[in-house]
Amino acid sequence: QVQLVESGGGLVQTGGSLRLSCAASGQTFGIYAVGWFRQAPGKEREFGAAISGSGGSTVYADSVKGRFTISRDNAKNTVYLQMNSLKPEDTAVYYCGAGRTVLPDTPGYGMDYWGRGTLVTVSS
Repeated sequence: QVQLVESGGGLVQTGGSLRLSCAASGQTFGIYAVGWFRQAPGKEREFGAAISGSGGSTVYADSVKGRFTISRDNAKNTVYLQMNSLKPEDTAVYYCGAGRTVLPDTPGYGMDYWGRGTLVTVSS
């Protein structure tokens, strides 16, 4: 069983930066791929970025590529999402998920565990 808790959300102006954290419980966290997802009001949850268990492989949605960076520190059981050059359309609740692999184009994205989310609001 893995429990995930997101933090770091808040209000930021267009062009600003935020760093989200996803803290996990469990001694086997390093075997799980982790993804960041977001859900804007009235929209479906969408894939943002993912990182392999070792941290050696990452993948990004086109909408965040070049602006967001995902990383992890398995010694701290934490995955980060550095978000730069934020835009109003990045406003959403951001969730992290963990699973054996992240499937960006599959319903549920292959995630076995989900956090409760953290709200990011980008003002224009």
